[in-house]
Amino acid sequence: MKALLKAVVVFLLTLESRIVLVRHKPKVVAITGSVGKTSTKDAIFTLLSHGTHARKSQKSFNSEFGVPLTVLGLPTAWSSPLAWLENIWEGLLVALFSREYPEWLVLEVGADRPGDIRRAGWVQPHVAVYTHFPDMPVHVEFFDSPEAVMTEKRELGKALRTDGTLVVNADDPKMQHEELMGGQHVLSYGFAEHASVRATDVSVAQQDGVPSGMVATIQFQDQSFKIMLPGVLGRHHLYGPLAAITVAAAEGRSLAGAAEVFAEHASPPGRMRMLKGKDGVVLIDDTYNASPAAVGAGLDALELLPKEKKRVVILGDMMELGSFSAEAHRMVGEHVAKVAHVFIAVGVRMRGAAEAAEAENMHCAIHTVRTVEDAIGLLSDVVGEGSLVYVKGSQSMRMERAVEELLAESEHAKELLVRQEKEWKER
Repeated sequence: MKALLKAVVVFLLTLESRIVLVRHKPKVVAITGSVGKTSTKDAIFTLLSHGTHARKSQKSFNSEFGVPLTVLGLPTAWSSPLAWLENIWEGLLVALFSREYPEWLVLEVGADRPGDIRRAGWVQPHVAVYTHFPDMPVHVEFFDSPEAVMTEKRELGKALRTDGTLVVNADDPKMQHEELMGGQHVLSYGFAEHASVRATDVSVAQQDGVPSGMVATIQFQDQSFKIMLPGVLGRHHLYGPLAAITVAAAEGRSLAGAAEVFAEHASPPGRMRMLKGKDGVVLIDDTYNASPAAVGAGLDALELLPKEKKRVVILGDMMELGSFSAEAHRMVGEHVAKVAHVFIAVGVRMRGAAEAAEAENMHCAIHTVRTVEDAIGLLSDVVGEGSLVYVKGSQSMRMERAVEELLAESEHAKELLVRQEKEWKER
């Protein structure tokens, strides 16, 4: 019965959304991939909303519910049947009677199971953006292989309009030969020389001796300009702005002012944001979610920071990896051993990472605990003044609680951290 009711709600919301798209004809940018969807979506929205009316998926509204809710401009109803009925009614009013509507929709489209992307093909994007398809993606649990995940997500390209543009990551070798229909175009972004929009001269910005963001030069055709991304760490944070600039270029929009736009762009909470911790600690909050590729990128970013600083790495289990879990955690542990002075492994899966780290580096102090609350109990003993603390884990591990414990401005946790809503706090 529950599955039937869910199917009915999804059907009605999707029907209302399709009516909205036919009536208002907004331009649609749809983003998929295994890493970086949300940060890319936010960067594209930042640039497109500069001077035009745009709407983006809220948080990670990328499911069979989230996409139509974004089109209709409605909130999630969580587990309330009455609230879902209200959403259906409000959606009907929007579908039939709305007069004003955004010029742009920026939609994040995810895939937890086979068929998810194909069922979202009704959005028919003007621009489809692929982020990155690592060898070990997140959400592989219900697929036969990592390749099957990529095959599913490529369904978004098949939904692209006949005159649309496919935007791909030039640094991903899996995207070198994307198939297009007549009239469609492809542009690429990244650090590779052949990228349509390319980043060069990447470095870490410093303020009073403390890392404050990333700086790079962006090149597109005969244009070149510098951008500054405040409050984040890692080369991979440039992929979102690069994709956004590529989308703007594909639509013939002027790139003048892009540097100023991104100087004010706030990275989403929990995605490699640098925050002030107590006693001069620099917190690197990457707690939104975790996959092997994302953890690897975060650990690589630590190499950009001063070598003399004590590096504390706190990692929670990576979920939804199915039979690939043990190997993925082992590889993470080997990586941690190369960059950390202290490693706190949280959860039963991360024990494998701790064992691998210990085998690689006997000088790295390693602690294994069951829960994030257990990890919090260790913080006063292992985090010293001026330490660099990197925290990450899958959503269900609630690793943001460790960041909140160390946060200097704990009164601002609601604005700075992920999962601060009442529904999450009560879990």
